[in-house]
Amino acid sequence: MKLRDILVLLGAQCDGDENTQIQRVAKIEEAVAGDISFVSNKKYVKFLSETNASAVIVSKDVTRSSHMNKNTALVQVDDPYVSFLKVLVAFHPPKDPLPPGIHPTAIIPPSASIGTEVRIGAYVVLGNGCVVGSNARLCHGVVLGDEVTVGANTLLYPNVTIREGCRLGDRVIIHSGTTIGSDGFGFAPKGDGSYEKIPQVGIVVIEDDVEIGANCTVDRATMGETRIKKGTKLDNLIQVAHNVVIGENTVIAAQAGISGSTTIGSGAMIGGQVGITGHLEISDNIKMGAQSGIHRSIREPGGTYFGSPALPHREAMKVHGVIVQLPELRATVRELETKVQSLLQEIEALKKK
Repeated sequence: MKLRDILVLLGAQCDGDENTQIQRVAKIEEAVAGDISFVSNKKYVKFLSETNASAVIVSKDVTRSSHMNKNTALVQVDDPYVSFLKVLVAFHPPKDPLPPGIHPTAIIPPSASIGTEVRIGAYVVLGNGCVVGSNARLCHGVVLGDEVTVGANTLLYPNVTIREGCRLGDRVIIHSGTTIGSDGFGFAPKGDGSYEKIPQVGIVVIEDDVEIGANCTVDRATMGETRIKKGTKLDNLIQVAHNVVIGENTVIAAQAGISGSTTIGSGAMIGGQVGITGHLEISDNIKMGAQSGIHRSIREPGGTYFGSPALPHREAMKVHGVIVQLPELRATVRELETKVQSLLQEIEALKKK
């Protein structure tokens, strides 16, 4: 692909040779002649004076320095990261995981409703009354329980299970091994010390444009709905418990866990291994640092929290700073204890004179 084609794709200009042949995309640290890369984080700007890339996508406030390779063209755009993603897709267009049609080993009952241009892989099983929207793709080994709804243009990768009654919107992507609608964790203690299972009779609703990673579990509600709202993205290995509601355009990193009946607002950013206890209310645009423990509601929007138990970021950093100094503080306390003990001995000796 010529650099000029990339400029047309991005609606951008550059200060180099537009006829340069671009062969691949690469990280700025590894790029060589024939590569195009990008810089969106200021800490990587230093690589501009070291790279041999033929072109680098940068923001409009980045200008050429005398230390840069004269053969490296700067492609200036409003958002380097988004522009680089467009170039990445141009070089690596997504491949459809399934051939057209329905595999002969798929089990589809007469009561199921299948839209147009649906692709269904080998050993897929649909329950009674399922509805699958147009252009949906159900990869090998997918299982849909009775009365499941799958929206148009939704993609379920191999071995995804959607339990009975759950509803998926349009353009949903769910990766391998994930289960939607498993029973919520509900057990009532009995007098003899054993537990009685609480029936889990609700459903899960996944709204449009949600993506859920591999090996996640989203539990059905005890009653009513567990709901993941439009545009939210979940990483791998995430647990969402019964009756949780996650707001629009929230992103959650791997190994996070959300306990039952907690509501999370829109635009939240939740780091890896964050644990959120049950029956909480989390406001909009909240950020939670990795491994934070959220044990009470956060009703003020827009804050950043860190630590376990989590505190507002500035307070958490102060606490962390003290923890780092604990070995020195311990040594100081021991030294003071020794001095105090010595002074007390001297005072006792003076009293006896």
